Amino acid sequence: ALCRAAQAGTRKMIFRTLFFIFVFVPVMLIGVPLQFIITRLGLFWNVPTMVFHKLGCIFCGLRVHTIGEPLHGRPTLLLSNHISWTDIIAIGSVADVTFVAKTGVRNTFFVGFMASLQRTLYVDYNRRQDAKRTSAEMAKRLAHNGAVLLFAEGHRDLGTHVQPFRSALVGAAQEAMAEGGAKDVAIQPVTIAYTHLQGLPVSRTERAGISGINARGFRAVVTNLLTSGVKDVTIAFGAPIPFSADTDRKAVTKVAEDQVRRMLVALNRHERKLPALAEVAPV
Repeated sequence: ALCRAAQAGTRKMIFRTLFFIFVFVPVMLIGVPLQFIITRLGLFWNVPTMVFHKLGCIFCGLRVHTIGEPLHGRPTLLLSNHISWTDIIAIGSVADVTFVAKTGVRNTFFVGFMASLQRTLYVDYNRRQDAKRTSAEMAKRLAHNGAVLLFAEGHRDLGTHVQPFRSALVGAAQEAMAEGGAKDVAIQPVTIAYTHLQGLPVSRTERAGISGINARGFRAVVTNLLTSGVKDVTIAFGAPIPFSADTDRKAVTKVAEDQVRRMLVALNRHERKLPALAEVAPV
């Protein structure tokens, strides 16, 4: 059994290495300079980033399934749970959103550069002034009918449960909305769940490997990336919640948190009857 597992890991490593060299790299050689020029002109075209994320799903062994769909054509603030760095690739492959990330991501080799090409917003949660700056940028994006996604827990988790959502950045965005001209914003809860590994339900032990929480060093991350099995990822876009300058930020954040928690529990239990997404909870 151990021999077969080793052989399977070797085959995955060979496939992903060849895919990276002969598909991923040629696409980046064309797409990265193009996206760099576009962003320097103050414009944004989502096609290169969507293609990058879809190829990233193949490279990382992600099969993405969706429930519901992201809102279109209106300013939307999406609040999501956070399990792994691959969450960004999975969500980015099915939704045109701007991500909000910690400042450490910006300083990470290559990752920070690629994230900046997607107009990622960076925030230092420990500095109140920085949160205000980020929220002002968020308001500008929302004012142009953009979609901004926050990993509302503020950090990663194994994916077994949802940590309390932080309402501070939601409140900061609310304060900046009027100045940025963003009105009639909708908050949309987003649940991400890794449900299967190599076609079998994910065990609690395997969740640590998927999240990468226990990975130590760049080499460990790369090895896990190249040898890990195919993962089924479900992304559920919840019911939109009205959000205005008069909305109670703590109440609306809690409603989103509850929606995400109910859906995550149902997906992890592989329940056939999932929580309804069509009901808008009052705030």
